Amino acid sequence: MWEYTDKVKEHFLNPKNVGVIEDADGVGEVGSLACGDALTLYLKLDENKLIKDAKFQTFGCASAIASSSALTEIIKGLSLEDAKKITNDDIANYLGGLPKEKMHCSVMGRDALEKAIVDYLGEAQKKVEGQIVCECFGVTDLEIKRAVSENDLATIEDVTDYVKAGGGCGNCHENIQEIIDAFLGRERPAVKKPPRLTNIQKIKLIEETLEREIKPALKKDGGDIELVDVDRNRVFVKLRGTCAVCAKSQITLKHYVESKLRELVTPDLVVEEVQS
Repeated sequence: MWEYTDKVKEHFLNPKNVGVIEDADGVGEVGSLACGDALTLYLKLDENKLIKDAKFQTFGCASAIASSSALTEIIKGLSLEDAKKITNDDIANYLGGLPKEKMHCSVMGRDALEKAIVDYLGEAQKKVEGQIVCECFGVTDLEIKRAVSENDLATIEDVTDYVKAGGGCGNCHENIQEIIDAFLGRERPAVKKPPRLTNIQKIKLIEETLEREIKPALKKDGGDIELVDVDRNRVFVKLRGTCAVCAKSQITLKHYVESKLRELVTPDLVVEEVQS
């Protein structure tokens, strides 16, 4: 499992303010079930325009639930002006920190709060601005620039941790790197075309990547993976342990396993699960 603080565990195991406010003054919805995380935040204000109640519904991991729970506790009693100042770091700090791979959960909370406030004020929801960079998660260049700017991000992995961009097929990695380099004022080195791998070299690299990068991460959550076969660019695997019965196994397979293998072996690989 991830190394969670006691406060994260507390808000995951005993989340505060779960539910729906039927007559909510403002509602903010972010994420999607297809991407693995979704959050709906409800706000109710008192006669002094202070947030007197906040509830949430979340579909996601322990960090998503804990971040949503923490957010509702943080904003109770605040004016909308003060609530607008809440950042994803405020949510993470309230919980005593989050694993860097889970920081996108605090960003999701911040975004839901912004949308709920806009809904209360009766303002039109902002149209999606900028250009979609990550097709898998619908993340734009402006969202990536904001994450890089606000959180001092410097790598593609950092961006994925905060806004999920780059965590799917990997086709957007070059564009994400360009955004990072432009923001940091770095010149990009000429991209070298990767050498063509023989089938034996490819299989060896796949095995090494599974052992070094992928299996240790899956085992943290009680899962595992077994390489069954490689046919040209098709990689056949079996998921083991908790991964084999997890509702999000296909997300793990495509957005993590396949992405890692494409990044570290060759971008042409397609991972397929062999059913028992």
